[in-house]
Formats: sequence, C-alpha cells, structure tokens
Amino acid sequence: MAERAPSSGKPRGNLPPLELYVPEPQFRPGDPVDYSHLAIPAAGAQPRPDETCPPAETHPLCTDMIRVLDEDNRAVGPWNPGLDPETLRRMLRVMAVTRAFDDRMYRAQRQGKTSFYMKCTGEEGISVASAFALADDDMVFPSYRQQGILIARGYSLVDMANQIFSNRADRLKGRQMPVMYSAREFSYFTLSGNLATQFPQAVGWSMASAIRGDTRIATGWIGEGSSAEGDFHAAMTFAAVYNAPVVLNVVNNQWAISSFSGFAGGERATFAARAVGYGVAGLRGDGNDVLAVHAAMQWAANRARANAGPSLIEYFTYRAEGHSTSDDPSAYRSAQEREEWPLGDPIMRLKRHLVAIGEWSEEAHEAMDRDVAEEVRGAIKEAEKNGTLGHGLHHPFHTMFEDVFEELPWHLQEQAEQAIRERRIKWPNWREYGK
Repeated sequence: MAERAPSSGKPRGNLPPLELYVPEPQFRPGDPVDYSHLAIPAAGAQPRPDETCPPAETHPLCTDMIRVLDEDNRAVGPWNPGLDPETLRRMLRVMAVTRAFDDRMYRAQRQGKTSFYMKCTGEEGISVASAFALADDDMVFPSYRQQGILIARGYSLVDMANQIFSNRADRLKGRQMPVMYSAREFSYFTLSGNLATQFPQAVGWSMASAIRGDTRIATGWIGEGSSAEGDFHAAMTFAAVYNAPVVLNVVNNQWAISSFSGFAGGERATFAARAVGYGVAGLRGDGNDVLAVHAAMQWAANRARANAGPSLIEYFTYRAEGHSTSDDPSAYRSAQEREEWPLGDPIMRLKRHLVAIGEWSEEAHEAMDRDVAEEVRGAIKEAEKNGTLGHGLHHPFHTMFEDVFEELPWHLQEQAEQAIRERRIKWPNWREYGK
C-alpha cells in the first residue's frame, strides 16, 4: 500500500482555511428589537389533514404555523376546535390561576421562603390548552413549565406550594427540588431535572400501554434546547419504529437558560421539521394561540389513540421571564424582546376572543383576577402553616430511610435506628418534630 504524504494541517493550493460557525442571537442587551424576519402566516390558512393520514401529508405543516385566532380575535380556518364559551372561560381561568400562582411563588422565593422557582409566564396556554385536549388519565411526562396541566387536572394548589416549600406536608418528603412535582393519581410523572429524559420515558410508557392493550396514550415535553440531547433522537427512533401511541412536544420559547435556540439547531430548520427525517407526523403551532394549541394536541392525541402513530409538535412561543429565579435574562437578551414579541400573550388573546364573541367583558375579567388572586393567596397561606424553607418544619430526619427499599437492608436498618437514638438524646420530644 502506497504511503501517504504527511499532512501539515495548513491550507494547500486554492483551498481556504476552515472556519467554525458559532451561532449568535440577533439581539443583545440594549439592542432595538425587530421581528420582521419571522414568518408569521395568516390565521386559518393552514390545511388540516385527516388524523390518520400518512405522515408525509403533515410535513408541510412542520415549516408552516397552525394559527386559529385572527387579527380581529375571531377563530377561523379548519383548525378551529369549535370549543364552547364555557370551556374557553374555564381555560382562561386556569391560565390566570397558573400565572397568579407563579407570581406569588416568585415573591416567596425572593422572601427566602423557598430556594428556587421557575415561572411559565407567556407559556400558560400551551400546558392548559393541551390538558383540555387530553384525557385526564393520559400520562404526562413534563418538563419545567407544565404546571398548568396539574392545575387544569384539579391538583391542589396547597400541595403544590407544600412541595415548593419542602415542608412537613410535602408529599415528596422534601426529596425533590422545588417545582419538580410528582402526582401519580393525576397521571403526572415525576419531573426530572435531567432534561430530555421525558421523551424516551414517554415513548417507553406508551409502548407498554400498547403492549397491555390499554387505551391511554402518553405525552412528553421538552424545551427546544433539550432537543439537542441524544435522548431526543433515541425517543424519535423508538417512536417511529414501533409506531408508539405518543405525542412528543417541543416548546420552542427561543431561549434555553442563557443560550438561544440557534445552539439547538433552530437557525437551520424548525424543530418540527425533525419529524420529517424520522417519518412521523409533525405539526408546528402558534404557542400563544390556545385554540391552535388545543387543536394540534387534540389532532395528535386522536391520531395516537387510533393507532396511526406518534406525532412531534413544536409550539412557537416566547419565555417572557428568566429561566428560573437563579437567572437574570437582562444579562444576555434585549429587554425589548418580551414587549415586541409578535404573537402576544396567550391570556390576553383568549380574553379578547371571548370579548369579541360576546362571552366576556373587562368587568368579568377584573372580577376573575380578584377571585383568582384570593384563591392563590389562601392556598399559599395554608401551605405556609406547614412550614417554609429554613425554620425546621419538615419531615423527620429518619424518613430519609423510607420508601426506597421494600425491605430495608440490615446496614441501613442499623443506621436508621442510630439516627433515631441520636435524635431521642438531642431532642426528647423528637416524635413531635416535624409534625
């Protein structure tokens, strides 16, 4: 075999030197914002294929954007889900409760009552509208900003606050970070901080449901940043190969912590377009249009239930607040981005739609806001009676040995007994501690 000449690593002949491209967001702190580069199609212009159609028929919708509410706040086009006014008012209220709860818990974190919180401001419509489109027992594998699903399903605000405070009434016994809820009876899988795990978990659960001959489907949620993880592709492969009855949702809110969507590939193509390569159905919807979100989720859920296969949905939205209470978005993005976002606010858009069809009013909205604020305030005050961060009202120390093994191994049994003995010596009334 002929020997190859050694390479110097330097450019040869006419070849230019190789260059590495590093994505850069369009707007940085202090910059004026211009969203004219975004292609926002007219509402009602997108065709709605049959729910059991071949996946290829949906692929044009991966680069389009499903929209229902037009500039006059009317529901138009074939994707209009035709929801009755009472259902729309219920959706509006759940979104308002979700936002009020977020605001109150944000203040609680700033007051030192909890260590951490994550808001979903501007994204409430995605989780709430999806919850209304799904069956209550469809399994949800959530990411950070799907608390609206729990609230829509009737989960207790007091229990949510207890979990955030990690107090003595926390159902998870202080073992999870704040906002990482788990509610089996509400078909809400334990929220994992290891993002993108939600997708293979949802696919696996849906495959098991199919194996059992059940009728429940699964839904998984990640942000656009997490779509760059390997778990995304593993899940898509299994979903496609086994025709899993699952709906996989990517919430494209433009920012993953402090890195913009370009680092996850958002400059090259839409996130919904990844469905094309896997041969599964794909949709891309206006994430601030609750009717469009409901319609997309209902379509995909019906498709999964009919054994027509999995779907990948991208919701195009904007993260109005910081990534979490540990994040300062003013350090990496323009303050104008939120105000200039062309798709508006999901609560205000639904409110204006209800007003436009004569089913709501400014007075009714103000009354609802007052009622919601009082409901949330009362729930959090009740949770605070069970303790907040740092003042000792939490689960007793020895409970750390519980709920892990069916039968506690001998060495852990010894440690548990030792912990109890030491607690008895230091605190004679240790049995009352944490009650």
